[in-house]
Amino acid sequence: MFQPSEKTRDIIGAIEGFIRDEILPLERREGLTWGEPHPKPLLSDVWKRSCELGFYNVMLPAPLGGGGLGVADLCAVKEATVLTGSVLAPHVLGELSGPPRVGHLFKVASAYQIEHFLQPVCRAERTVCFALTEVEAGSDATAIQTRARREGNHYVLNGGKRYISGAPYADIAVLLAVTEPGRGAQGISAFFVDLTAPGVRVETDYAVMSGGGSHGDILLDEVRVPVENRIGEEGAGFKLAMGRITLNRLLHCPTMLGMAGLSLKLSVEHARTRKQFGQPIAMFQAVNHMIADMATELYAARSMMYATAANNDAGGDIKVQAPMCKLYASETAFRIADKAVQVHGGAGLIKGHPVEWIFRATRMMRILTGTSEIQRNTIAKGVLMPGQG
Repeated sequence: MFQPSEKTRDIIGAIEGFIRDEILPLERREGLTWGEPHPKPLLSDVWKRSCELGFYNVMLPAPLGGGGLGVADLCAVKEATVLTGSVLAPHVLGELSGPPRVGHLFKVASAYQIEHFLQPVCRAERTVCFALTEVEAGSDATAIQTRARREGNHYVLNGGKRYISGAPYADIAVLLAVTEPGRGAQGISAFFVDLTAPGVRVETDYAVMSGGGSHGDILLDEVRVPVENRIGEEGAGFKLAMGRITLNRLLHCPTMLGMAGLSLKLSVEHARTRKQFGQPIAMFQAVNHMIADMATELYAARSMMYATAANNDAGGDIKVQAPMCKLYASETAFRIADKAVQVHGGAGLIKGHPVEWIFRATRMMRILTGTSEIQRNTIAKGVLMPGQG
């Protein structure tokens, strides 16, 4: 099994200490629970404190102020952060609104965009979301209907984005819109859109399975966006968005497997301490077999993830391996979470219990960031037609 570098182990230890000494006490004081909305001022304090300590940007390359870690080490940091059991763990790394969302854009952004959008995000002064999905454009992302028409030095945007993670507390969006209808992917451009601009409305009148407060819709009505906010060339937006999809599929795995690992950890603790018929339930074969299966499947999924990450770090091609990891990690994490609920019995059914939330969150992961069916399509294409795509 992969062993993180000494530098990475030090980063993990520092993050664990920060969460233990500052974040978990904060969660207790504020009464934060799994799956419930958190006030933006509180989140802002967490982002800024994490930024001060160097954790908020740790996933970026070293020249951008990040940790300069390889992909395998990044997986280790993400997995360990989730394993702390903190409700706010994703916010420590800026996963939902910070640098990991925009780090890759430094290569294509203009000097103006770096100064006005990217650097403020990295300083935890502004928050960002990625807005692609629409009501009729999910797996078929090229079917988006949001339009951007050029008028002099501005684009005028009309349309709507759906199920956008981070939208309720984002200040800006990296948003994709059609600039040349009829050209498919080649007619889609990307923009930085100020979510406080006239004509922009963010609606958060629904809650997804994992809870409320972190997803919303972005509605655009004659929104004027300066030309200098376009990211890259006109028509290059979809290629830009998809350029990191392979790596992003892999980097979603440590989050899912961190949740699965937390489920296993909590189940082991519960089985050792919960007594029925005069003995810990861990003594019952039905329970310890479930735990054995959970541990075995987690080991297999983690081995796959770290082997693929190591291959990527060595310069290998992971176009088929990455979707395999996303498929297997998401399906495995959900099976492990399901067993964790079973081990916990009635306690695992109570809203706000970690395993109850993890069950709902891992179920979502089989759909978000590319459904299991889309992953299978990509895998099959790579196996049947190697060298194409």
